Amino acid sequence: MVRVMIWLSFLLGSFFLYGKAPEDAKKIIDYQSIKNVLKNDMLDIEIDKKKNDLKLKQEQSALKEKSKYQIPDEDEYWSFFSEYWLVKNAQVLKWDFEKPDYGLKESIITLFEKLGLYEKKFKLLLINTSTIAHMGLPSNKNEYIFVLSLPFVRSLDLSKLEISLLLLEDLIRLDQNYFKNYLAQSKITKMIGKSFYKDNLNAKDISDFMNLYDQKVFDQGFSFKEQFEVTQKVDRILKGDLNLWSIFLEMKKKTNNLVKTNALYKTYAKIYPSPELQINWLSPTKKNE
Repeated sequence: MVRVMIWLSFLLGSFFLYGKAPEDAKKIIDYQSIKNVLKNDMLDIEIDKKKNDLKLKQEQSALKEKSKYQIPDEDEYWSFFSEYWLVKNAQVLKWDFEKPDYGLKESIITLFEKLGLYEKKFKLLLINTSTIAHMGLPSNKNEYIFVLSLPFVRSLDLSKLEISLLLLEDLIRLDQNYFKNYLAQSKITKMIGKSFYKDNLNAKDISDFMNLYDQKVFDQGFSFKEQFEVTQKVDRILKGDLNLWSIFLEMKKKTNNLVKTNALYKTYAKIYPSPELQINWLSPTKKNE
């Protein structure tokens, strides 16, 4: 194209100087050469276009291939793996059963909003086993996954309000990131939002990650320090409503009696240490000493 511009400049220069191309210029100008130059330039443009199109297709193909190895980002990561863990443990948790609508979600939302906890999206999964009593699983920002045992609820004869208060504790634990921090040691967590394309991530990494879930839910639970922090936060949230605070305290007393008398829940105090300690931490007489 530069060559064409030079030829055109020469022609236009001759025209403006003389009003027409001089005879000597006609003799010098090789019109066939100009045509060849134009033709070659057009071919170059077409070749460049094809090269660019090919490069774009290759880049798109590479991105598509890499996307197959993409770890979800923070907005999708936690819900994805928590739900995967639930599916993986379907037989243990026994959540696939017909259950009526207990109206629990409405009760939970009512309590949360009464306490100033607005726009809290959550999923509630009822399970038909006493393997775990209740648990909050890591989820996306401002979203929560609650797992609740129906046998546990029935054993304590919990009201909808008491269940809502129980899940308030789980919500606080999730907000404190206790569960997420425990999972932070895994290779997969360190790769949030990244691609393991051509990396050595394999099925064992996912299995190890799911094992951490198992450890936290079934064995590790929460520390005394974490439980104390949660109890303090619940105490502060509920102290403005003496009725709610009293219901929460009575629920802890019922729970303490259950774990001491029912062998099905003998590990409860290991996961949530412990209802008896919580009663002491909440007790007005203890506060005044």
